[in-house]
Amino acid sequence: MTQPQRLTIDIYSDVMCPWCLIGYGQLTKALEELEGEVEAQLRWRPFELNPDMPPEGEDQESHLQRKYRRSAEEGAAIRGQMKSIADSAGVSLAYEGAGEAPPPMMWNTRAAHKLLAFALEEAGPKVQTDLKLALFRAHFNERRNVSDPATLLDIAATVGLHREAAKAALEDDDLEARVIAEEQQAWDLNISGVPAMIVNGRFMVPGAQSPETYVNVLRRVAEKSGA
Repeated sequence: MTQPQRLTIDIYSDVMCPWCLIGYGQLTKALEELEGEVEAQLRWRPFELNPDMPPEGEDQESHLQRKYRRSAEEGAAIRGQMKSIADSAGVSLAYEGAGEAPPPMMWNTRAAHKLLAFALEEAGPKVQTDLKLALFRAHFNERRNVSDPATLLDIAATVGLHREAAKAALEDDDLEARVIAEEQQAWDLNISGVPAMIVNGRFMVPGAQSPETYVNVLRRVAEKSGA
């Protein structure tokens, strides 16, 4: 029996990015279709959409209107489109907490990226992916402040990371320098938006693509890698 071709997929992404969660959902559907053909290892790489965001954050709608110069009506239309695509991708952008939904916010994500880098180094790609999904859930579905160190440590504990080790990582200046260097690598690769996936360190897939597109790309890369 032919063994599946092993691929590595580095995903440049930000916790604040709904299209990154959608892209992950679409990629997951593609990998399910490719089961037996492709075995993929995912690694999450840092990309900050708003590196200058202050600690108090900013109301999401005000931020998007200011940044993209769009009206409230245009924003509502885009949110409706994203919800439809997210539903088809098998992921949720909706508030799922108890009680009335708090206002959606944008946060500084530098600390979250440090925690993700620590998770990859300390526990490997699977735990890092578990953490990334937990961060997505905290931001989109629970509307928690994912720039807050205490919140990040609580989330880290849910995926099995040692709380004190995670706390030390958040305070580690060397780790922050490595995160910044990885972000610079993204710009060096001409990545100016996310998600951006790099397969086997060579083949880039920009944006949140359809499952069919991911299937076609991954199948071609697997064929080239196995040739």
